Amino acid sequence: MPSAAEPFRIVEVVYPGMTQLDFTAPHTVFSRLPNARVSVASLDGGEVIADGGLAFAGTQRLAGVEGCDLVFFPGGLAATKVINDEAFMAEATRLARGARYLTSVCTGSLIIAATGLIAGRRAACHWAWRDLLAPFGVIADPARVVRDGSLITGGGVTAGLDLALVVAAEIAGERFAQGLQLTLEYAPAPPFDAGRPETAPPEVLEDVLARLAASAPARRAEVEAAAARLKLTGNYGAGAEASG
Repeated sequence: MPSAAEPFRIVEVVYPGMTQLDFTAPHTVFSRLPNARVSVASLDGGEVIADGGLAFAGTQRLAGVEGCDLVFFPGGLAATKVINDEAFMAEATRLARGARYLTSVCTGSLIIAATGLIAGRRAACHWAWRDLLAPFGVIADPARVVRDGSLITGGGVTAGLDLALVVAAEIAGERFAQGLQLTLEYAPAPPFDAGRPETAPPEVLEDVLARLAASAPARRAEVEAAAARLKLTGNYGAGAEASG
């Protein structure tokens, strides 16, 4: 657990078009950790509009954040766009390189992968997009929460709460994390057993895949462009660990 003298610094990196639940669910947990200092930062600072139009005001500029103990990246359809924003990725890589823990949910793991720091390691991602980790040399793992050393990643969207509670247990102890789960009354009992492609009715899976197919070629092209850029800069495949 962080000492009273040294706050545990968490930076949540947000960007336009992120999935707001990817961000807000982990934020609910992270902001309750004892002695945590949570910062929400974006490339330009100020207001960030998530998908669905929900606006988050007052974010810090990434360049103004000196460093952190834990960096967190939410996902969203825009994740494959920001990995081709060189200014964004320069700041994301700087923070990731100095952090003790690298964390993400959903396609946020693609952002970590695009830093070039986790080649050869295992990571979770949304089930529909986990194959996009491969161009960065990252091993896709279908588990809901995946830990590979200092890298802790969650699957799609709602896995953010699971991811955050795993982090809470790591930082503040399992008893605290369980108490936080109880406080939040996190006892999921979904009305349908359709949350995974393996359990969803075939016709439902077919419907979802058909909707996702429209964005798949553009997303793959964006990932391949980012992976090619990493190869050119010499960082691809470095497999560097986060500090600590």
